[in-house]
Amino acid sequence: MNETDRTSFSERLKTAAEAKKALMAGFRPKPSVVDPQFLERAAARKAELQQVRQTRTEEKAAKKQAVADALEAARLDAEASAAEALAHKRGVRKERKALSEADAKVKRDARYAARKSRK
Repeated sequence: MNETDRTSFSERLKTAAEAKKALMAGFRPKPSVVDPQFLERAAARKAELQQVRQTRTEEKAAKKQAVADALEAARLDAEASAAEALAHKRGVRKERKALSEADAKVKRDARYAARKSRK
């Protein structure tokens, strides 16, 4: 410390406080400059995000619909093949029944003819 300045203790404390205050002022955040187009760009980003979300939602709905259509087509195809198999099975059964009825008629006619010939 310099004797020629003849500073008192309180003056030295005051000087130290001012120096500390000046040092701390350097760490304070500076007032930021507000971009004049900030709100416009934010609105544009929001609109673009909304459009992307809308597109994704539509694509997801289209995918779901395509899957549902494919499942429905598979179900209808399975039903059609099952109905066709059932119709074929019924046709075979009717044919077999008609043949057995014809055989039964032939046997019955033969018994009738045999009975008539005995008399």
